[in-house]
Amino acid sequence: MGNIEATRLKVRDIIGNPTWQRTGRGRMKGSRTVVSQLTGAIVRMVLVMVLVAMPSVLLVEVTADTKQMVALVALFIGLLTFVEYNATYPSLVEFRDAAPFNRVRYMMLLATVVSLSMLARGAAYPSTLTEFTDAVGTLIGNSMDFPYSPVRLATLMVSNDATIEQIASVRTAAGMAYLISLISLSVFVIILKAGRWPGRSKAFNVWVNLPTFDPTAGADVVTRLTRDARINIALGFLLPFLTPAVVKIASTGFEPLTLTSPQTLIWTMTAWAFLPASLFMRGIAMGRIADMITETRAANQMAADGKRYVPA
Repeated sequence: MGNIEATRLKVRDIIGNPTWQRTGRGRMKGSRTVVSQLTGAIVRMVLVMVLVAMPSVLLVEVTADTKQMVALVALFIGLLTFVEYNATYPSLVEFRDAAPFNRVRYMMLLATVVSLSMLARGAAYPSTLTEFTDAVGTLIGNSMDFPYSPVRLATLMVSNDATIEQIASVRTAAGMAYLISLISLSVFVIILKAGRWPGRSKAFNVWVNLPTFDPTAGADVVTRLTRDARINIALGFLLPFLTPAVVKIASTGFEPLTLTSPQTLIWTMTAWAFLPASLFMRGIAMGRIADMITETRAANQMAADGKRYVPA
């Protein structure tokens, strides 16, 4: 009996302790997860900094003070992005673990900033690419410039003494930015309808992906998510129409908004098109989450009823 126990211990020493192996694999897996999260946070930080600095890089006539200010803003936003994506528990960024929601929004923002920067660059240093971008933007702007359209209302944000060239540049930028936002919104809806958002490979954590939403406060979660979804969709639809009117009314008695500076034009038109589309996407996403919770509750209820009425 003693020989058998000694042989068993020797074999265990040769093969290895299974408990130790499981612990080691768990630690290795945890280390890989930490490294992967850190790498992803660094990559996202760099991408956001590149996005913020893009207009200053593409535009030629940029002062040194402007470059320093842009670098400071890019560094601040990049560090904020790094902290949010490297933290275990998020605080501001929504849908952090529900790709490709934020990726679609980033690509929309990047495409808008690059397109408007190329338009502004072509005004001073024309090239084949800038002339092509300007021709496409002019065609889009003129096509979308009809009474009470968002593009027509966007031209109201300029001052009354603006020249025809300035109004045309605002129309072109507004048309380009609005078209990119509509395309991005359509891409997200297609991804949603194709069943690829949110991913089916892992469970959807409402608290991690909606850090500003408290599931324990107020009424039922589904009711609140549905209400917030409708509010976001309504705001996303109305903002392109309301923003120019609000800017026009707010500038009464003050110096009107001038969009003659390329940087001002780029970021104003980007925000005007990006924020409504982002709210629209957020509303659609929250509605999808409410539907998922309803489906999960129904499935759990059916499973509970099946266990309750098991035949003898």
